[in-house]
Amino acid sequence: MSGLIGKKIGMTSVFGADGKNIPCTVIEAGPCVVTQLKTPEKDGYSAVQIAYDETTEKHTSNSLLGHFKKANTTPKRKLVEFTSFENELNLGDVITVDIFEENDWVDVTGISKGKGFQGVVKRHGFAGVGGQTHGQHNRQRKPGSLGASSYPSRVFKGKRLPGQMGGEQVKVLNLRVLKVIPESNLILVKGSIPGAKGAYLTIEK
Repeated sequence: MSGLIGKKIGMTSVFGADGKNIPCTVIEAGPCVVTQLKTPEKDGYSAVQIAYDETTEKHTSNSLLGHFKKANTTPKRKLVEFTSFENELNLGDVITVDIFEENDWVDVTGISKGKGFQGVVKRHGFAGVGGQTHGQHNRQRKPGSLGASSYPSRVFKGKRLPGQMGGEQVKVLNLRVLKVIPESNLILVKGSIPGAKGAYLTIEK
């Protein structure tokens, strides 16, 4: 599993060869710097840690400053590990958007937009009470009964209830790369991707 760290720019649409209008997301992917190479002897597993997006020394902890100095690079905001890359990589190597090609299939991970505290109709798709007839007047979007009384006289674990919605890690599988624009570090991916504009993404190949 190789890939890059990126940032969601926004959505647009492009026309395909057959004249269809295809919705797509613009992602700024890389350039990322290799900051650590993990080995089975030292770390118990092998992985490549890469870093993305410049930050200032003032906003970086001392331990991370030393970590970046080892790799001969400037402080970065986001660190992610990938298990394998096709080419042999060394500390301080820069990985660009060139690892992707048109018509590649990628998996994109991001943090979904937070929706705040939501009720069961929005959060779990409950139907609510339909009509206003038969004297009901106060339970349009309520969850209804939470369980029986004398037995089990408790609410079962996992009961779908109101609560915080969104702001979770979501992975979208098998998205097609429509276009790679190396000079701007951009890729166009078919379909939508979790997260707000400017949110960090992990793009796996």
